[in-house]
Amino acid sequence: MTTNHDIRFAIDPVSASTMNTEELRDHFLVNDLFVPGAVNWTYTHYDRMAVGSAAPDGKALALETIKPTGTENFLDRRELIAANIGEAGTITVDGKDYAVGSRDMLYVGMGAKDVKFAGDGAKFYLLSAPAHASHPTVLIKQGDAKRLDLGSQETANERSIFQFVNADSVKTCQLVVGLTSFAPGSVWNTMPAHIHDRRMEAYLYFDLKPDAFVVHLMGEPDETRHLIVRNEEAVLSPPWSIHSGAGTGAYTFIWAMAGDNVDYTDVEKIGMDELL
Repeated sequence: MTTNHDIRFAIDPVSASTMNTEELRDHFLVNDLFVPGAVNWTYTHYDRMAVGSAAPDGKALALETIKPTGTENFLDRRELIAANIGEAGTITVDGKDYAVGSRDMLYVGMGAKDVKFAGDGAKFYLLSAPAHASHPTVLIKQGDAKRLDLGSQETANERSIFQFVNADSVKTCQLVVGLTSFAPGSVWNTMPAHIHDRRMEAYLYFDLKPDAFVVHLMGEPDETRHLIVRNEEAVLSPPWSIHSGAGTGAYTFIWAMAGDNVDYTDVEKIGMDELL
């Protein structure tokens, strides 16, 4: 098996405002996820969030440590969430197997030593942040997630938000994770927009057809930029940036946050008249 990683350093808003398309993509877009037979990580300097993937291809993949964590085992000082966006698979944590179906997520607490990902066709999207305490491993199915229905057909943002991991459900140190799906004909996500200075966020866009994409909006409210994001690509969103977008067709996305608190509602709303 192969474990790969790269590092993304934190970018300030003034620097981001001067970047061209290629530079924005180099710093904020995560692509080449879900390579068969590999575990890939992007280690960020935004709240030390690590965004990655594990795509088993005939044999189990182990969660190996990477140099940026500075620890003998990957989860010695970290927690992990694995979200399966592919076919049903299995995650083994210190000898215990968890059947992780499509759209299920598994939380793994700090201190787990032996973690393996298995299942032909499974695609595990991985999210990890530093931890200060060890919490139990928990399997969360989409049907068990807290559901919020927001938006409207008139504004093309009628959507269902599934809060898999938040302050009212699974106990974590930092991670807050969920999934958003759309009603037929709706394409706008997270609009009206917001920012949250106390947390970074990452978006994984998937369920996009080959010729479809999402126009992801980022940047400060009065200095916005955009990224063209295709199927199974992720975007890193700094705490100072909005994170919103619209697709050319149907799609789903997983959002994940790490930072100073786990209060889902701790945001600064941006008025529609404030965006430039």
